[in-house]
Amino acid sequence: MPSFRTTLVDDRLFLRNPRVHPSRPQVIHSLCPTPSPSHPFPPAPDVLCSVRACTQTTRHGVAARVLNLQPTSEGVLPGQLLEGAIRAGYIDAGRFKIPDGNVQPASLDLRLGERALRIRCSFLPGNDSVERKLKDYILDEIDLRGDGAMLEARCPYLIELKERLDLPAGLRGKANPKSSTGRIDVFTRVITDHSDRFDEIAPGYHGPLYLEVVPLSFAIRVKEDLTLNQLRLSMGRPWLSDDEVCRVHLAQPILFKGGAPVPVDDLVLSHGLFLGLDLHGDERGQVGHSTRDSAPLLDLTMGGEVDPAPFWDPVFREDGDRLVLSPKRFYLLMSHEAVSIPPNLAAEMTAYDPTSGELRTHYAGFFDPGFGFDPTGGFRGSRAALEVRAHDVPFMVENGQAVCKLTFERMLEEPIALYGTGIGSSYQQQEETLSRYFRRSQG
Repeated sequence: MPSFRTTLVDDRLFLRNPRVHPSRPQVIHSLCPTPSPSHPFPPAPDVLCSVRACTQTTRHGVAARVLNLQPTSEGVLPGQLLEGAIRAGYIDAGRFKIPDGNVQPASLDLRLGERALRIRCSFLPGNDSVERKLKDYILDEIDLRGDGAMLEARCPYLIELKERLDLPAGLRGKANPKSSTGRIDVFTRVITDHSDRFDEIAPGYHGPLYLEVVPLSFAIRVKEDLTLNQLRLSMGRPWLSDDEVCRVHLAQPILFKGGAPVPVDDLVLSHGLFLGLDLHGDERGQVGHSTRDSAPLLDLTMGGEVDPAPFWDPVFREDGDRLVLSPKRFYLLMSHEAVSIPPNLAAEMTAYDPTSGELRTHYAGFFDPGFGFDPTGGFRGSRAALEVRAHDVPFMVENGQAVCKLTFERMLEEPIALYGTGIGSSYQQQEETLSRYFRRSQG
């Protein structure tokens, strides 16, 4: 690790002007971006780390607070570097220790705080802080400690998360709901201070994280420390172009159909890789599940698996391997293809509307390195569960119809632990669409 000097300058000065106090010794921090049109400042031999990261000390000393990454590095931080970011103070929970088990191969599970605020509408803070903007919209305050509390269906809530960020310049964040959250039709998105975008966390952000939670199909019980969403940290421009996705697929297949790699000329690409629906289903013709009206309370705090029957109806295909989606109803369906995410890549399923307003498919969600990947060749890919909702009119979808899109990012380095049963992952080789909160017949 390079040597460095430890004169500190306030974060806010640094974010406005990276060359502040140029005559004073400064901390070398390898996470600062190189000059570019989006960062039009002159090159500097020394840059600053955040005040929190550089003033905290442990038995490892201040040097352990700075991750040994180069300014030109591009990629998503793997689990071991997320652990380093926690030790460095870039991710902090104050008096609440971040559990080791919340660190995933390429993301961190974020925990609900001690209270939920019932709000009358969603909002973005713009140039203001969330706390200040929030005052105009609070309807009620709900205690999430102890046994927790119920969140009503179709009502928005805002919960401050236990984790907060103190990112250096050049390191940014992205949040997404966990797969288990999207599969129960709970809409979540992160809000940060002084931001006009959901789930996007600006480089150098210093402050709290707030989670908007809207249960859409079921009333749910939640409590402090429950994890509904995830954070991914990255630097540079790690996204793969369509040509790069093709080259990766030729070298190490990432999409399979019927156990065989999809021919590269058959990949459907447009700023990402498209997946289609499986509407052939099982031997009975079942292709997934849809939510039931007037379902009971779904308790997410119990820890066990719930009988799905009061919450879900089975969905069967029509003749011709097609399905008519009823307006407003939420469906869990399966992808036609199987996906394999190699250790050097991460992926994100992006929300996609293939019908100009008639259909919405899939909450955005992360796919960690190792999903559907078996270095021994014992299996070839895992299928993806897809969350689908028609809007205003009944809409027909057909077997194989492209309805969702995967985008890929490079990892800064391969994770020490990959997605899979070895770390308790729930959906490797899945053949069942239901969330882990429910008793599943398979997978």
